[in-house]
Amino acid sequence: MNKVAGKYLVSLSALAVLHTGAALAEADSAEVTLEEIVVTAQKREQRLIEVPMAITALGGTELEQRGIDSIQDLSFAVPGLTMREDGPGSYQIFLRGIANAYGGGSLVSVYQDEVPMNLTGYDVLPTRTLDLARIEVLKGPQGTLYGQGAVAGTVRYITNDPVMNVAEGHLGFDMTSVKTGGMGAEVTGIVNVPLVEDKLALRIAATAKSGGGWQDQPEAGIEDGNDEDLTNLRFKLLWKPSEKVSLLGTFISYHAEYELGQGFEQPDRTVFVALDPSKTLIPKVWDYELYNLTATFDLGFASLLSSTSYVSQDHQYPFSYRGGEDTIYLGFYEGNDERYNPGSQFTQELRLSSSGDGPLQWNLGGFYRDMKRSLTAYFEYDYFGYIAENQEYFSENTSKAFAVFANASYRLTDRLELGAGLRYFEDKASYSVGFEPAQSYEEDTFHTVNPRFYLSYALNEHTNVYASVGKGFRSGGFNTGGNPPFEPESLWSYELGMKGSLADGALYYDLAAYYTEYNDMLRRGLLFLGGDLGLQQLVSNVGAAEVKGLEASLTWKATDQLSFNASGTVIHAEVTEINAEDTANVVGDSIDYVPDFSFTVGANYDFNWADDTPGFFRVDYSYRDKLPYTDLTSFPAENTPQYSDSIGLLGARIGATVGRVSLEVYAQNLTNENKYIDPYHAWNNANRTRPRTIGVSIGLDF
Repeated sequence: MNKVAGKYLVSLSALAVLHTGAALAEADSAEVTLEEIVVTAQKREQRLIEVPMAITALGGTELEQRGIDSIQDLSFAVPGLTMREDGPGSYQIFLRGIANAYGGGSLVSVYQDEVPMNLTGYDVLPTRTLDLARIEVLKGPQGTLYGQGAVAGTVRYITNDPVMNVAEGHLGFDMTSVKTGGMGAEVTGIVNVPLVEDKLALRIAATAKSGGGWQDQPEAGIEDGNDEDLTNLRFKLLWKPSEKVSLLGTFISYHAEYELGQGFEQPDRTVFVALDPSKTLIPKVWDYELYNLTATFDLGFASLLSSTSYVSQDHQYPFSYRGGEDTIYLGFYEGNDERYNPGSQFTQELRLSSSGDGPLQWNLGGFYRDMKRSLTAYFEYDYFGYIAENQEYFSENTSKAFAVFANASYRLTDRLELGAGLRYFEDKASYSVGFEPAQSYEEDTFHTVNPRFYLSYALNEHTNVYASVGKGFRSGGFNTGGNPPFEPESLWSYELGMKGSLADGALYYDLAAYYTEYNDMLRRGLLFLGGDLGLQQLVSNVGAAEVKGLEASLTWKATDQLSFNASGTVIHAEVTEINAEDTANVVGDSIDYVPDFSFTVGANYDFNWADDTPGFFRVDYSYRDKLPYTDLTSFPAENTPQYSDSIGLLGARIGATVGRVSLEVYAQNLTNENKYIDPYHAWNNANRTRPRTIGVSIGLDF
């Protein structure tokens, strides 16, 4: 174990087990109390301390003060959460040592309220922190309640609902300056309007952003080409025709565009374009629209929820690559793609949940999904002298899946609670793929049964311990060229945890240890077939891995004005079995995109600049070890693993409020770290940390 990591976790554990809190419980400590956090991780409202799983919950105010806007920002705020990015907004998410860039489905599911935001593992609708109540990161398999794709966990964005009896709003303006880059501007507006007293209310949240880029393509005369042109609009209409019926409609329109759309960059903040560095690639454009109707009915003995959603995306992006000198291609393979990626998804969930606070709590439900996405790409590449130009490639995925699930817990005593859940999943999927004019079509049905068991015991009123075991899964998929499909992946994860509060509620801590057996792990081979057939990727269930992890977090409100937070994780994740030759890995390899150690620390101080002028100062630091990447089909053994950089990021924000007007000054990446976030830089496909950004924010509440 990393010595620094060990010392860090031991110190957190020592604080956590001091149940008497003697050193902290001063005479006036009863007046210093953390606000209690309520989450809906198990599809019902619970105090965070009562939920038998590890959860990171970040409130809307904290998200704003820490400058967390994208999933990339979130990955540095939640230790153990990492990602693979293919340009702004295109990403795969990994958590708790479960990381695999291959396979069709997601390993971490993303929800906005009741809407699943994953179409596939590569198509995750981008979500920004606009008018959020909180983000919940649920760690460990969540398949029982959140379905396939929640193998390693679930990220939930909880937006603010309309308020029935208050007319209110907020107008905000941000101006930023990026070192070595351009100026950026953002305008945000939020309006809440009661339309019919206690019956009907509307909430509108919108943001528009422009500029703020720093990447150049000098051969094409492009400066700050990753300037962001973003508009994000959300309408929520809440109607309560009676005390027992609630209807909530949501509409979201999202548009983002970037002239230099890859996101990948070199240490000198330029972008790589293959074959002809002066060529202007297509811009990255990502549009989507989301519709949801959530209806809730109070049946007395239970509550019935129906969530109906439809999303459509229109996504285009460039992709440039070069197999550099460290790869098996020795710099003799490079190319550019133009990729067009539309898709749509319809989902329907029905869920019946117990009412009241009796000893038995339960959920029963069913889920249906109809998804379709396609990719049309135009390739140009040079493969050891073989030249291809404007080679058309097409693929299409469809999935019609359904699931039924149940989850129940029972309090045997005031202290002891037992719980179990079960989900049956079935997916009828198809895949069309090929270079024009030849194409192939495959279809298959995948199914799996996924249980979860847990036990929670209250040592006292302020301390809970729990144990859980759960199965995670993601659906199977298809290879090209008549090769057999790959079957679903699965894992079993075992967790022990403790949550509690000390010093009359002034300190909250969360400790967890887990062990995961990752079975049927997908690995790939990459074959060049020659001529117009190009490259073929072969993915198979040939591996297994194990993950051991420790994680801890605490929040301490030292005084009415001063609070601290810290969280960290140590992960050991390695491949334990390979059942094939000539695959990407051998036994003993580290799992890709998993840091050995990562942590965050922060402090917030509230004070008064003057009478009636409250202010605050916040500082946060995050650190993450280097991420490994091993692929023996692309790299000689002596050049593996490839690594990202170790990264430490420092941010700060100071603010004041005068009446209804707030003024804040902030900085992100204060030390101007210029590091590789991704280990894939030997292919020129790695993004880097954003340069130091200084910003000013003005807000008006009305």
